[in-house]
Amino acid sequence: MKRLVAVARSRPSIFAAALAAALFVANLIVIPAFVSQGQIAPTLGTLAPFAIAAMASTPAFLSGGGGIDLSIAPLMGLINIVLVTRLLGTSFGDPVVAVAILLLLGAGVGALNGVLVARLRFPPVIATLGMFFLLSGLDLRLAPQPVSTSAAWLEGLGGSIGPIPGALLTVGLPLVLWFILGRTAYVDTLQSVGDHDATAFSAGVNVDAVRISAYALGGLIAAVGGIALTALIRSADASTFSTYVLAALAAVALGGTNLAGGRGGLLASALGAISIFLLDNLLSALGIGATYIQVAYGGALLTAVVFGSLAFPRRAAAI
Repeated sequence: MKRLVAVARSRPSIFAAALAAALFVANLIVIPAFVSQGQIAPTLGTLAPFAIAAMASTPAFLSGGGGIDLSIAPLMGLINIVLVTRLLGTSFGDPVVAVAILLLLGAGVGALNGVLVARLRFPPVIATLGMFFLLSGLDLRLAPQPVSTSAAWLEGLGGSIGPIPGALLTVGLPLVLWFILGRTAYVDTLQSVGDHDATAFSAGVNVDAVRISAYALGGLIAAVGGIALTALIRSADASTFSTYVLAALAAVALGGTNLAGGRGGLLASALGAISIFLLDNLLSALGIGATYIQVAYGGALLTAVVFGSLAFPRRAAAI
């Protein structure tokens, strides 16, 4: 057990990676057509918004200080609705222009959350819950009824672009961005702030700026998730985002990210999302009722939290 915990400390995604591998094999046994040529792209398209929502929720946790962003899901909904109802069909509907606008919108909303938390000292759960309700109301105001769309570039992202599943692009973009940031001092600085903000401040780190940037990064990734969601449902629908509210947070915990901050990453959260997705797919294929699926979710999440508490023991309070 001690050896397992030691491995988990150095590689926080080890539990989710092993679980995802086991569930993948189980899915192959129960559903042989699970990886058939015609099924891969649709399956990845369904997974993409969920995995991206989990990745978007991660930077706030990494920043520490009780960081959490409950507004990720309705922000994805806002991106979805703005894209379909305000950009497509206009001169701003070109994919390059539309994506740039949506990324700026997502990052801006995330930065506002960061300012509320870091500068105005609102508790993260209160600040982002308030943003959750604000964005949810705005989503309903902009799209009280579903509005369909048929943009060709969105169809490609939801299906395939040539031989490449479009979901690989939407899921891969945040991971590539995180990889690039990992080659700079940013990720280490973010994790140092999340691990012990007083020590980071003493070392000259602008803790507030780092936390604001973490929320902005989460909003940016949520914008990618909103685009992936639009590619999946081919419409603007203010009710769809609710599916990802708590499941994304569960995926972050299952992936091994330390919810107290300082340890974890986007890949870990993506693995957690893949595990939950595969578990849902397997239990549905076995004809297990929705109630038991929720029990399975809770059991997996509790296991991850207990395992994480052993891997990341609570830090002593700063003096």
